[in-house]
Amino acid sequence: MHGHVYPDRPALLADLAAPHPPAERLQRLASQLRAHFHCGAVVLLRLEEEHLRPMAMDGLVPEALGRRFAVRQHPRLAAILARREVVCFDHDSTLPDPYDGLLDTLVGAPLPVHDCMGVALWVEERPWGVLTLDALRTGTFGAPERAALAHCARLAEAAVRMAQLEREVQALRLAPPARAAAPAEGAAPAADPDAEIVGQSPALTQLLHELRVVASSALPVLLLGETGVGKELFARWLHRHSPRHGKPLVHVNCAALPETLAESELFGHVRGAFSGAMADRPGRIEAAEGGTLFLDEVGELPLAVQAKLLRTLQNGEIQRLGADRPRRVDVRVLAATNRPLREQVASGAFRADLYHRLSVYPVPIPPLRERGADTLLLAGRFLELNRARLGLRSLRLSAAAQAALQRYPWPGNVRELEHVISRAALKALSRGAGRNDIVTLEPALLDLDPDLHGTSAAPQPAQAASDASHAAEGPLRDAVDACQRTAIRAALARHDGNWARAARALEVDASNLHKLARRLGLK
Repeated sequence: MHGHVYPDRPALLADLAAPHPPAERLQRLASQLRAHFHCGAVVLLRLEEEHLRPMAMDGLVPEALGRRFAVRQHPRLAAILARREVVCFDHDSTLPDPYDGLLDTLVGAPLPVHDCMGVALWVEERPWGVLTLDALRTGTFGAPERAALAHCARLAEAAVRMAQLEREVQALRLAPPARAAAPAEGAAPAADPDAEIVGQSPALTQLLHELRVVASSALPVLLLGETGVGKELFARWLHRHSPRHGKPLVHVNCAALPETLAESELFGHVRGAFSGAMADRPGRIEAAEGGTLFLDEVGELPLAVQAKLLRTLQNGEIQRLGADRPRRVDVRVLAATNRPLREQVASGAFRADLYHRLSVYPVPIPPLRERGADTLLLAGRFLELNRARLGLRSLRLSAAAQAALQRYPWPGNVRELEHVISRAALKALSRGAGRNDIVTLEPALLDLDPDLHGTSAAPQPAQAASDASHAAEGPLRDAVDACQRTAIRAALARHDGNWARAARALEVDASNLHKLARRLGLK
């Protein structure tokens, strides 16, 4: 680097005072620092419990923004967090770099990071996260650059604090008075990173804006969406951002309740109510007292149970099986379904009065194919999870694999994407990839259905023969699984995602179809 290494302080201060949106403010800071230090990448990561989440970056592949870096799994990041001064790692450091293979270079081959330095950021005397700089060229970061980064850290902390204040002001403007008991937008996130909703698409942003408003109310919410869009995740988000967040969230999978026991499971029973009832037992609704009851796959509830649930929604009462008197309960109900409940109401399979009670506030969750670049962010999240789970140095997507993921229509949505990444990582290992390599997933490892990949047109005979020949090269089980996966997807597509009708078309039992779909990664 030539000349002075200190950044243009007046320019940075002027940018700090400018009225930028919070996310753009941090992004501009990352871009300015990268341009000044002439390095490969600059990343701002926020500490959230035991993970570091990228908030802004310049120089990494897009999917890196969806990754969550567990501090205990990344010794370089842990070392930076542990000190209040600049930490530098030379090219011969034996500590693995979290960004190996993730720098967005013009060359096709993934390259390891050679020089790295970083500094912990503190806001209001508490650790906020880290600022990292990485370079592919050895010797990029000398003593002058380290001194300059120490100087920049204070400006970065000011930018972070400014962005945080702007978010808090926005939250206060949007929040109704009843929201006061709910966690503020700037509050510490949930400890479970798996409960986080990943994405920045307009469709997701609009949905979360809508949910922030409805979260503060006691209204029932009906979450609608295709299989695999993450309805349970959104139900957890609603509970976590509601005034009931300190009370239980009880999840009931209505499809898994045996019809003969469904009433007892939900409402409880008293001793002697039926053979085997040796003691009084509260049900799931009572377990959610003061909190939230989430009824997943609510369309599967038996009609007799639907009548009792309606009473709970209308009067705030339940009656245990065999009991003489009702009990008062204070529970907010969230429900979810991938079924067309209106059609079930018309056919008599679902009560119209219960449907209207549950759908006071219906929330359609957009399918993954409508969320644009969120596909890559989610892929990054699953890549990092599998990298840690399998003990790999680095796990990444090739440019062709990224393009393939974005073209694919994802009939199984986020859940299917998760299974695709997990299977591809395992296949890469089984085919000789080493745990100390920069493992790159190519399109062939993703096992995406060619009939759905970028076009809905049927394959030509020659292509079909080629696909069959390719499938026959692997184990027979893989070929059978691929055939079953294709048949199930096609049946679901023909019947608008209705699993019961798809099962009838395939001439299999509905419960067996659900089990098979889970094994094949379609649920």
